[in-house]
Amino acid sequence: MSDNAHQEQASADAATPSLEDSLRQVGRSGKAGLSSAWDTARALRKLAMADFALARVAMARAMVWMSAAAVFGVCTWLLLMGVLIALLQHNGFSWLASVSIAAGLSLAMTILGVVQTLRYFEFTRMEATRRQLKAMGIGDDDEDEDEDTPGVSGTPVPQAPAPAPAGVAEGGRP
Repeated sequence: MSDNAHQEQASADAATPSLEDSLRQVGRSGKAGLSSAWDTARALRKLAMADFALARVAMARAMVWMSAAAVFGVCTWLLLMGVLIALLQHNGFSWLASVSIAAGLSLAMTILGVVQTLRYFEFTRMEATRRQLKAMGIGDDDEDEDEDTPGVSGTPVPQAPAPAPAGVAEGGRP
């Protein structure tokens, strides 16, 4: 080997850190990574807390405005029913018929609202999620029903022994 090759080999050996230095460097890098992960987690926690606080305030304000809208909606409906009664009266209907038609219309709208509410409440049962969990073998609804109703699973419910008649001892003798 020539002098240049020996010098390159020596400089390469000098540039390579020892095992101990390499382990220290890996340890410092691991600590820096963990510190960065903790900082990220703290920042995400602060962000989530701020988001929940904003959502809480927004929900309260939405409820106030929804209440105001409901009040004005009811007032509007009552005024419309008054106008309908007046128009029916003007067209020759009696008061009883006019008020009955307005009440029937209100009742029909109430029934429609109840039916639609019940329809949408069905979506809150999360049937698709339950089916997927059941397909994965998690949260089988049949097991829950069997626990709620004793004796359904096929095992008999233990019965307490009947009390002995008064004056009869355990052995069956008075």
